Amino acid sequence: MRVFVTGASGWVGSAVVKELLAAGHYVVGLVRSEAGAKKVAELGAEVLHGTLDDLAVLQQAAAQADGVIHTAFNHDFSKIVASSEQERRAIEAIGGVLEGSQRPFVVTSGVALLAPGRVTSEDDATRPPLASFPRAPETAAFAFAARGVRTAAIRLAPTVHGIGDNGFVPRLVQLARQTGVSAYVDEGRNRWPAVHCLDAAHLYRLALENDAAQGPFHAIAEEGVSVKEIAEAIGRGLNIPVVSLPGDKVAEHFGWFANFAAIDCPSSSPRSRNLLGWQPEQPTLLEDMDKAAYFEAHNR
Repeated sequence: MRVFVTGASGWVGSAVVKELLAAGHYVVGLVRSEAGAKKVAELGAEVLHGTLDDLAVLQQAAAQADGVIHTAFNHDFSKIVASSEQERRAIEAIGGVLEGSQRPFVVTSGVALLAPGRVTSEDDATRPPLASFPRAPETAAFAFAARGVRTAAIRLAPTVHGIGDNGFVPRLVQLARQTGVSAYVDEGRNRWPAVHCLDAAHLYRLALENDAAQGPFHAIAEEGVSVKEIAEAIGRGLNIPVVSLPGDKVAEHFGWFANFAAIDCPSSSPRSRNLLGWQPEQPTLLEDMDKAAYFEAHNR
């Protein structure tokens, strides 16, 4: 298949590109920078320069592809409204080109806000947009399901880990370096699901190659790792104290990340495993964090 991948030089996107190429697919990767172009070219994919605002570029690439995987998003949370609108327009532009073709279109979503406080699965409905977090790629993509596009979403764990990762855990590492302590909220019993980047990439490929329309799928290898365990691993890795913060100190310490630091969002992946035969094989989150290389990669 000829596959168009947005965000091809990103943490998840580049892993998806590697996975697709290894399986014999031809990949066209959208990149914003020269550094990104070099990375994607070195992987062996065709480079396409552009951003999610370049709708004509997206449409042309989608028109020439047998399938599309969308992983790009601007994760600057100070611009979440603008970034969400940018993504919506991009998804609609791509979906419009694929309309009536029965070609697969796989977008990227997440599980963190599906239903905090209980274990979620692929049977949980798409989360409606929130005023504080209006990103809704599933809503935008699934609108094309009735218009001849085999749409699916890969819902990522908040922790897509590996050496050099980004996301929730690296933010805690950064805060720990800045403050000199590795902190968690209250008793630290809130849980974050996790998946290794390479396992997540494998799920993207399986969804693309098989019946994407039976999604969404959950890239969840570990149902829930307690934030206390994560904080303790950071403490070991950085050789700093591990502390519990009472509720009235959480905002002061974590800043804009306070709500995420306290969220309990365990999740599961029965449909992804049973329907697609997906079986995570890579190291667990804590196994990754117990490697010296993990913290060397985040020494910045």
